[in-house]
Amino acid sequence: MGFDIGAPLPYIGFSIIQIIWFVVVLVVGFVLVKYLILSWMKKSMKKTKLPEILVEFLIKITAIFLYFLVFLLALIALGYNMNSIVIGLSAIFGLILGFGLQDTITNMASGFWIALTRPFDKGEVVSLQGLTGKVVGIGIMSTRMLTPDNIVITIPNGTVWGSPMINYTRMNIRRVDVDIGVSYDTNLDKAIKIAMDVMHNHKLVLDDPEPSVAITELADSYINLQLRPWAKTTDYWTVKGELTKQILETYGKKKIEIPFPQMDVHLKKE
Repeated sequence: MGFDIGAPLPYIGFSIIQIIWFVVVLVVGFVLVKYLILSWMKKSMKKTKLPEILVEFLIKITAIFLYFLVFLLALIALGYNMNSIVIGLSAIFGLILGFGLQDTITNMASGFWIALTRPFDKGEVVSLQGLTGKVVGIGIMSTRMLTPDNIVITIPNGTVWGSPMINYTRMNIRRVDVDIGVSYDTNLDKAIKIAMDVMHNHKLVLDDPEPSVAITELADSYINLQLRPWAKTTDYWTVKGELTKQILETYGKKKIEIPFPQMDVHLKKE
């Protein structure tokens, strides 16, 4: 009596031929999805004018759907009834909602709206939930950022979509605010003129919009002057660092006093 590869095996209830078809459908399906369909989709969508962050998100959503479809086809090849699969998936979906996992769906929907409306793009520097970093990607469930000191921050998409989003690099130019305190005895007109000259002489400071100087605070021991030049966004930190150094050195040469914090202590003799 020969071995029947079509007969159900003990304990598992599936035949060898069904298991072979399951593996074949799974492997072939995954290979076709990854190296044919998704590869073609990436090349096609990159030729469009769609933003990179939206393209990546749509590809990820499509990949999940296709891999799930391949898995369903593999289950059918294994001998499962399609109606049973649908009923089982409905039960699983009901459990997800019933056990308070609505956040999963919220994060997925929020990720879609973030990718569609583009409050920020990949590579832009943003602040989300008080955390600042460069956007490195939007996933199905979360947004990832990289801080200047190379720390990865992951924030759920639902949290991102439901809170203020500050984008530092969306605009081509930015105003660079440099604060410096001068003594109350300072000739303010002279100090402001020197500050304007420093800004005008810096090669990365833009002429339009015109730089300016504002008196922003009358503090306990100093008057705060704020230099307000404009620069290209890519030059922001260079301009801020160099102007801070230059205004400090120039005020020192021009005898403009920059006071240190002071405190008067009165001793009462009893």
